[in-house]
Amino acid sequence: MDTDLDSLATAFYVVIDDILKSHPEHLPYRPRIGISPKISDAELITLALMQGLQGFVSEARWLRYATEQHRNLFPYLPGQSGYNKRLRKLGQCMKWLIGVLAQRTDVGCDDVWLVDSTPVECARSRETVKRSGLAGWAEYGYCASHSRYFWGLRLHLVCTVHGLPVGFALTGAKADERQTLLDILSDDEVMNRVQADGHRQVLIGDKNYFGREFERILDESGIELLHPARVGEAPRAGARFFKPLRQIIESVNQTLKAQLDLERHGGRVPSGVAARVVQRLLALTAAIWHNESLGLAVRRSLVAYDH
Repeated sequence: MDTDLDSLATAFYVVIDDILKSHPEHLPYRPRIGISPKISDAELITLALMQGLQGFVSEARWLRYATEQHRNLFPYLPGQSGYNKRLRKLGQCMKWLIGVLAQRTDVGCDDVWLVDSTPVECARSRETVKRSGLAGWAEYGYCASHSRYFWGLRLHLVCTVHGLPVGFALTGAKADERQTLLDILSDDEVMNRVQADGHRQVLIGDKNYFGREFERILDESGIELLHPARVGEAPRAGARFFKPLRQIIESVNQTLKAQLDLERHGGRVPSGVAARVVQRLLALTAAIWHNESLGLAVRRSLVAYDH
């Protein structure tokens, strides 16, 4: 295999096509009698993966481009409306595939995880906020890292030191980060990845992940939480490692925003935003999986796939 988009898309399609045939319960329900789709679910997910990697935020523009440039991979391409509807229905399936692909990598079993949240802006003007279909989920919040207020959501991400997503959640901008983390870790697929051989999982977060009861719950789950000391606290063990390791997840968030256009998702309703965010996380996971299979030292590199 080569480090190019066609090779990644081909390898990805071959793998997920077999996976989805073995686990049809994760696909949207489709009656046996009726019109059969001209493009399979595996092909559509591969098409969405390529869109995310190539930075097309407009689905209409992407489908026009794919018609001209990727006809060798897709004999049939849907219209923009059909593509959008099917992509939203496949949101949960793509989320499941992220975990399946991650388990097929060597770095997926790292014993050090990182956690952080980052803004996913959904609107800027007051008029847009008033008529947005995201009202009630999206809300006003403050990003201390960039010293700015925003209206939208937060992506809470748990990942390995190589940037491989382990678990994630989309919440309102003011959601409690600690409770959201506990919700992520309560997922059976995430907890199954906590090593069962008696070795404790290390989780590194920022100062917002604190509290005796919070740390006790994590400790009982086999997770050791490390975070910088807050004001008035005694210095914590391993403090010298926090800054370089914390920088990794900041870099992962930057990859999602700068290369995968996380905040230019274009979603107008909850299902649309969720599908587009999962689409970008799946693209990141697939790139790491493919780079590892090629034996590349830098696994979270998307440069070869974005053109």
